[in-house]
Amino acid sequence: MSATYPPLSLGIVRSKPMLATTSPVAAPCDPAISGIVREGLARHPKQLPPWLFYDEAGSRLFDEITQLPEYYLTRLERELLTEHAGAMISAAAEGRRLRLVELGAGSADKTRTLLAAALVHQGTVQYLPVDVSESALELACRRIEAELPEVETTPVVADYTVDWHLPDHDNPEAKPERQLLMWIGSSIGNFEPGAAEELLRRINSTMRSGDSLLLGVDLAPCDGGKCVGELLAAYDDEAGVTAQFNSNMLVRLNRELGADFDLDSFAHWAEWNAASSRMEMHLESLREQSVHIEALNLNVHFDAGERLHTENSYKYTLESAAALMERAGFPVAESWTDHGEWFAVMLGRKA
Repeated sequence: MSATYPPLSLGIVRSKPMLATTSPVAAPCDPAISGIVREGLARHPKQLPPWLFYDEAGSRLFDEITQLPEYYLTRLERELLTEHAGAMISAAAEGRRLRLVELGAGSADKTRTLLAAALVHQGTVQYLPVDVSESALELACRRIEAELPEVETTPVVADYTVDWHLPDHDNPEAKPERQLLMWIGSSIGNFEPGAAEELLRRINSTMRSGDSLLLGVDLAPCDGGKCVGELLAAYDDEAGVTAQFNSNMLVRLNRELGADFDLDSFAHWAEWNAASSRMEMHLESLREQSVHIEALNLNVHFDAGERLHTENSYKYTLESAAALMERAGFPVAESWTDHGEWFAVMLGRKA
């Protein structure tokens, strides 16, 4: 299989090479990772999926990224949720009780603002965080139960991109509550637009009329909004944390597949692809080199300047995000943006 991309334009940032080399000592090999890596490195251009970032070290690095001054996404979304949580809950509930569901909940850090607003609205609330990490869910639920004891937590360990089912909501004897499904953090940007629409359609098919979707959307550069330079800075911070996060994918392949990637021979590359309205992250080979992957019995050649594509992050306009939600069955009822229109939180309701 091969992947092709439109011509790249506007804005390129290449960071310094990585500063450490990890010796290849392979852990037991995960067949899923093996297959994905073999396929991705055979593509032209080479490409690996961003979920490979998120081992323990990668998750910790991403948490650091969200605290960086350049990374506006988390800060602006948190401000919007803090300022408008009551209005969001009220708009979703329309005078009825709600239960809250969160996709990719992780630490559920920003969600507590919405849960507190739901408690003001109705006194108690059921919260179902969905994530692939059981340990992250357990930690998040313990924190929420300690801080907001009126919240009843029901963690759901699942990959919502593959299998989508929530307990009891399709049961006619279940509580007659509306459901507010939260997909915040601009996670939708990591999906190809067609895949994002397909996922939202599948989610919609499990929901009742009147249920709502609360979607966090990072907005594309535009006149009067953020500029390309400000967007690039969010993906190539001065402290180099994002570069370390990007290179952690190679560290993981060295550890888990016995690869011998030399981190000093690859540089973090962040680029705005205006034609596709997406930020891209790559790792650029600084010299011609061959990498051996022991677990795959595979040698992979890199030319000098060749790039390994590691992540896309699509940016939307308010109009294109609303059109996507409409096509997926969630026409927009209300939306909230910061004053500069860098970020939006949008509420869509199933008819």
